[in-house]
Amino acid sequence: MEVDNETDANFADSTHKFLTWFQSLPGASIRTDLIAMEDLRSRNAGRGIVAKADIPADTVLFTVPRDAIICSATAALKNEIPGIFDLEGEGDGDSDLGDEDGTSSSSQDSWSLLILILIYEHFRGDASKWKPYLEVLPSAFDTPMFWSPAELSELQASALVARVGKGEADAMIESKILPVIRAHEHVFFPRGRGEVDDTQLLEMAHRMGSAIMAYAFDLEKDDDDDAAATADDAEDEWVEDREGRTMLGMVPMADMLNADAEFNAHINHGEDSLTATTLRPIRAGEEILNYYGPLPNSELLRRYGYVTPKHSRYDVVELPWELVEAGLKERLVGGGRVGPANWDKVCKLIRSDDDGDDDFEESFVLERLSDDPDSAGQLVGDAVFTGLPDELGDQVKAVLKALKKVAGIDLVSDKNTRKEVYLQAVLGALQARERQYATSLEDDESLMSEGRLTGRQKMGLWVRRGEKQLLREAQAWVRRELDQLLDRAADNSRSREDDGPAAKRRRT
Repeated sequence: MEVDNETDANFADSTHKFLTWFQSLPGASIRTDLIAMEDLRSRNAGRGIVAKADIPADTVLFTVPRDAIICSATAALKNEIPGIFDLEGEGDGDSDLGDEDGTSSSSQDSWSLLILILIYEHFRGDASKWKPYLEVLPSAFDTPMFWSPAELSELQASALVARVGKGEADAMIESKILPVIRAHEHVFFPRGRGEVDDTQLLEMAHRMGSAIMAYAFDLEKDDDDDAAATADDAEDEWVEDREGRTMLGMVPMADMLNADAEFNAHINHGEDSLTATTLRPIRAGEEILNYYGPLPNSELLRRYGYVTPKHSRYDVVELPWELVEAGLKERLVGGGRVGPANWDKVCKLIRSDDDGDDDFEESFVLERLSDDPDSAGQLVGDAVFTGLPDELGDQVKAVLKALKKVAGIDLVSDKNTRKEVYLQAVLGALQARERQYATSLEDDESLMSEGRLTGRQKMGLWVRRGEKQLLREAQAWVRRELDQLLDRAADNSRSREDDGPAAKRRRT
């Protein structure tokens, strides 16, 4: 979500100039009889595209020629510093430390290159053919990278806090962006422009990187893929995509579409252009929505700066292994089955390669089972928590195998006993994970209903609330599994008691 403080008049004026510019592009088209760009800031959605009339399915709403896209293939910067544009070279994308001015192609990846292109076009001002488009891109963002420490604290124990990536982004800018600009100041700063210091450039690079994260498209994607930004594959904020070699591009008009888990339009990638097509009939007044993929709200916030109720079905929560391990220790060591010294050996063994398994995991992602949206972009069925990750069960088995190896005996040979130990340990871990949050789920529900939260406070609460809700659902599932296990054990016990006398009579 963008943070836009423009006056209504300026907002409308920049929108009008952008639309006029877009319509003047050779090969571009837009159905202004059917759709309009509107000011949706009242619902924290910036600009959006809304239906002016009822629209049938399979209607092309607009066409964007590929030469109107800002990317390495169309960049004027390529004529000024050609050495940084060959991303297909043999460089590994991380050799910038040995390249003092950063002008080797191996110093750059698709992210850093597009940041440089956007900074160059920004400083060109009126000389940039994309100026009307650049002026409707946000100058500030609601992604957690720009949150204050107090605002970040609203996320509480969410794993999102560790994935904001501000430090990594700073390091990338300082190694890949600033050296190129400083080595080519005559290229980036037009004559007569005031001096720009490194702090200002760092801020500018963060802004452009966040714009890429929120708006850029993967220009090499297959048309069968979802029309989501390449940022969907990013790991740490916007530091890199895939292997850093995929061409990214800023696509005017296409990136004016907002997105949700339930959507009604699709961006089709053609050889010469990109087109937006409706997936189902859209009624007048409805917003035209794109799709960013089945993202949890934590990831939606991290990449795009907003959350939505419909993405809650995709929420996830991380369960650290140390909590599960503590639960196992409580039941095995605390129960007197294993000595503390042997337990320490087991913990070291499963983390080493000596047990023949190099897939040790520090945490496990819990999620619901949810069907993909249908071909019309509509959600199908409910999202339901149906079980723990297989990898978690495998790692618990590895602990039990290690116990047998270290202690020399099979402590939990019975299948039901083994499963009970596993489920009890996980239940304890889930409860401990929930306690890591500063407020309870009930506290969050109360805060939400009071309606006194600011935008970022509300988004932080929405993320942590969704994670706690999923933890509750996982606990309920584990309890049901334990109840069924105990019921089966009781049935088996009664069956043995019933069979006993009959067996004696038959022998007599």
